[in-house]
Amino acid sequence: MSNNFQDYPHKRFNPLTGEWVLVSPHRTKRPWQGKQEKPSRNTLPRYDDKCYLCPGNTRNQGASNPDYKDVFIFDNDFPALLHESVNGFCDEDNLFKIKPESGICRVVCFSPRHDLTISRMQPANVRKVVDAWCDQYDDLGKRKDIGYVQIFENRGDIMGCSNPHPHGQIWATNSIPVIPEAEGKRQQEYLSEKKQCLLCRYVERELENKERIIFENDSFVALVPFWAVWPFEAILLPKAHMGAITDMTPAQRDDLADALVRMGIRYDNLFETSFPYSMGIHQRPTIEDKGTHWHWHIHYYPPLLRSATVKKFMVGFEMLGMPQRDITAEQSAQRLRDLPETHYLDRGE
Repeated sequence: MSNNFQDYPHKRFNPLTGEWVLVSPHRTKRPWQGKQEKPSRNTLPRYDDKCYLCPGNTRNQGASNPDYKDVFIFDNDFPALLHESVNGFCDEDNLFKIKPESGICRVVCFSPRHDLTISRMQPANVRKVVDAWCDQYDDLGKRKDIGYVQIFENRGDIMGCSNPHPHGQIWATNSIPVIPEAEGKRQQEYLSEKKQCLLCRYVERELENKERIIFENDSFVALVPFWAVWPFEAILLPKAHMGAITDMTPAQRDDLADALVRMGIRYDNLFETSFPYSMGIHQRPTIEDKGTHWHWHIHYYPPLLRSATVKKFMVGFEMLGMPQRDITAEQSAQRLRDLPETHYLDRGE
C-alpha cells in the first residue's frame, strides 16, 4: 500500500456534502484524442447595440434598460421561478411527489461595458457588485415568501451563458435548495460534534499546510479544496467566521472585490483565454436564525481540463458511480498559484 497520493488512485471525502470523489492522477499520462472545444476568439465592443443587457437597449420583452453607469439589476424577463406555483401532491405509494416552489429571479449587470469581465474590472467597480449582492440578499431575505437567496454567475457560452455581457443572476427560492441544505446540515453536525465551525477549522488547516492555497489577502483565502471534483475547481473563503455576506465589514467587502478580480485573472491566465466557470455563493438561508454553524463561501466550478479547448465531461463512471478527477487538487493549486497576477491581455506580449 502506497502513501503517494500524487501517483496512485484514491478517494477523498468532502465534509461539506458527505460525498466522496475518486482521484486517479496516473491517468494524466494518457494521450488525449477526445473532443476539443473551439477557443473563444471574439473581440467584444465596449457597447453592442444588439445586446439586451447594454445600457439604453430594449430587452426581448420590450422593457428598456436605463443608461446605467455601474451596476444594474432587474427582474429576469424569462424567470425560472414565478410568484405562483402548483399545488403539492403525493401518491399513495409515496413514489410521485410534487411540492410547490415559488421565487424571484433577477439579473445583475456588473458593468455597462459589454467587453469586460470581473477579471478585467477594477476592484473599486467590483466592490459595487459586492455591495449590490449584499443589498439583494438583505432585501430579498426580508420577504416572508423567500427562504434562500442563491447568487451566482455563469461565465462563457460553454457554461450556458446566453450573453457575454458581464452579468450574474440571483434566484431567491421559497425553500432551501438541495446543495445548500446539505452543506448547512453537515456544518451543523460538525459544530455539534467538534464544538467548532467546520470551515473555520478547515481554513486554519489549509493555511498551516499551504499546499492547496492559491493566494490570500487580509480577509480571504483562495484555494483548491482537498475534495475538488472539477480540474481547476476553487473555493474562496473568509478567514473570519461569517454566516452571510451581509456580515462583512467595509474593509472585508474591499478585500472580497480584490479576491474576485485576482481569482478571475488567475483563471484567464491559465490557458490565456476568457475562462468559463459557474461561480456561486453559499451562505446562511434567510429563513434561519443567526446560528453559528453557517460559514459562507464562494464556489468556482470551471470545466476546462488540459487547455482552452479541452473540456472536462462527467460521463460513464462519473454519472453511474461517483465523481472522478485526474490531476490532484495539489497539482491544480500549484499551477494556479504560479501564474502571474497581471492579466495576459495587459502584459504586452
